[in-house]
Amino acid sequence: MSHPLITLPHPPTCSWPQFDSQDEAAVLSILRHGNVSTHEVIRELEHDYAIFSGRRHALAHNNGTSALMAAFHALDLQPGDEILVPAATFWASALPMLWFGLIPIFCESEMHRLGPCPDDMRQRITPRTKAMVIVHLWGLPARMTELRALADEFDLKIIEDASHTHGASWNDIPCGRLGDISVFSLQGDKLAPAGEGGIFLTDDANYWERAVCLGDITRIIELESPARRFAATSFGIKTRIAPMSAALGKIQLQKLPKHNARRNANHIKLSQQLEKLGFETFLPPAHIQRVYFEFLIRHRDPNYDVASFIERLRAVGGQVAAPRYPLLHQQPFFTEGHWKSICRAPNRELPTTELPRTEAENARLIRLPNFPSDDNGILDQYADAFAQLA
Repeated sequence: MSHPLITLPHPPTCSWPQFDSQDEAAVLSILRHGNVSTHEVIRELEHDYAIFSGRRHALAHNNGTSALMAAFHALDLQPGDEILVPAATFWASALPMLWFGLIPIFCESEMHRLGPCPDDMRQRITPRTKAMVIVHLWGLPARMTELRALADEFDLKIIEDASHTHGASWNDIPCGRLGDISVFSLQGDKLAPAGEGGIFLTDDANYWERAVCLGDITRIIELESPARRFAATSFGIKTRIAPMSAALGKIQLQKLPKHNARRNANHIKLSQQLEKLGFETFLPPAHIQRVYFEFLIRHRDPNYDVASFIERLRAVGGQVAAPRYPLLHQQPFFTEGHWKSICRAPNRELPTTELPRTEAENARLIRLPNFPSDDNGILDQYADAFAQLA
């Protein structure tokens, strides 16, 4: 049996989310007010996110999945239209599009920033391709220079899934302002959690109005356009965030700079030590400000035995694992054809998807714990354990 090397408790440094009396007071204020469905705090949260991201329009949702669903609806595409999307992402980046008859075309990820590969996307464009989903995976902004150029060249709309990148930026432009429509998730693991919640962001008033009509029955009646006629029904779903979640999300957004600064300092400190041991830790280039939704690394040797190393590190007290998201194109929902049960596209077939680079590179990744709180000494223990076992 291996002698423990990581002996300090994880919770003091690794516990997340973090709430205090300010968060409690925000939620209690909604309860005491009594309006737990349509309280003004929802609009305050939207205003704060519009300012935070530099967007003209924001609409709060009950979760990030609903916000992404609204994004696909807002583009007003036709059944059978194709949308490029990476396979290495959470399923909500892709599955909601199926309800509108849109076809996900899974793409390779590029392994410097872990986002969608522009070159692979280019090869998968057809006359039916209308948009791309750009996911900033794990907190690292994608290759926006190439992706934007590709979108411009082929007149593709960009849906930016910024759920992992609260506070990150590319060329001093904040994530959340890099797509025609951008979406944040406020789920409990996220960097500005609301328990559950999502934010839809755009500069296009028509996109915002279509998102309202999809599922915010409170707002439709306020519209001054002909779309007000849908006030009695919406488009059949209800996506409004709960005020208690909005109140929590509002306070957490205020705390985001402080939380990110501490989390980044811890992860950069450990990253610099692991880089000396032969690991790539995805430290960003100068024009990128990254954040750490999760902490992923890989060994520089492509033949390194990752599974064995994870097993050895776990044996000495390390909380390490493979990435949490399985690759979408390999999931039974797609491979067994179940996606057809909800997709109303004509000629419902997906092209054969082979993503050998993503599959190989994903298997090299190692997920470490997050370290969002003051370091209790556990960072040095991780560095020492890596030094002894790598």
